[in-house]
Amino acid sequence: MSRADKLKEEIGWLKVVFAVLVAIDISLVGWLAQNYDVASDFLQIICAVAVVVTTGGVVWVNRTAYRKLDELEEES
Repeated sequence: MSRADKLKEEIGWLKVVFAVLVAIDISLVGWLAQNYDVASDFLQIICAVAVVVTTGGVVWVNRTAYRKLDELEEES
């Protein structure tokens, strides 16, 4: 497998991880928005922390994918 093919596969997997993290992030924000008045303070804090962590994951995956795209461009 050539380096370019490997980079394409890695980018493909990063797209899947990115989509899953975005879906989780949106779901957590939606849950928090709908349940802020009935959920316990502890559960709200845990959800807020999970939102921050998944958002950080989204940013990290995005940056990693762009780095891989740059590497792929250099290979061509």
